[in-house]
Amino acid sequence: MEDQSSSLSSGVQLASCPPQPEQGTRRRIGRSEERAPLPIPGLAADVLHMRVKEGSKIRNLLRFATARMQGEGQDSSAAAVKQVVFTGLGRGITKTITCVEILKRKVAGLHQVSKLCYMTVNEVWESATQEAATTTMERTVPAICILLSKDPLDPQELGYQPPQTFSGPTEEEERRGDLRRTAGRPNSLHTAKRLSLDDWTRCPPKTYKV
Repeated sequence: MEDQSSSLSSGVQLASCPPQPEQGTRRRIGRSEERAPLPIPGLAADVLHMRVKEGSKIRNLLRFATARMQGEGQDSSAAAVKQVVFTGLGRGITKTITCVEILKRKVAGLHQVSKLCYMTVNEVWESATQEAATTTMERTVPAICILLSKDPLDPQELGYQPPQTFSGPTEEEERRGDLRRTAGRPNSLHTAKRLSLDDWTRCPPKTYKV
């Protein structure tokens, strides 16, 4: 999670991926991603950059992004950010899209721009049989970059989506509805006592002579 607009390749480079090293004889000891500007024009200076990885927890990402978009969190005096960018590559693409769709339900009225591209990843593999024998492999993997913005975006931009209107209530509306129903609902214990007294009045216990 960063506030910097970097780490994604804006160009599309089609390259054949080299064969993976055999897992039984080699193990990966290092991995680095290409650093390049984000392929989305007109980003705000304070854009929030959320890097989604394969092992990232969706609830942690959304908790942080939602708090920053709403101006909440540890630094409550900080102004809420108006733009957030989610980036993911490889197996993290599906998780990236999931984060975006959930955030759009949490924060209404977000404009969206989606870009597909490729990233270059360098992996360092170590031989399990020979000491100090390492191999560096360069792979080109697909990546996705999605911008969510409170401010209007250029509708002519490739990959633009206007704010969506969801048929069901948003999370904030559901929470407000639950509070209203709870406030207008009588106390359950009081209700149970009243019903018991009513039953006793209507159906008094019978007395038997011995």
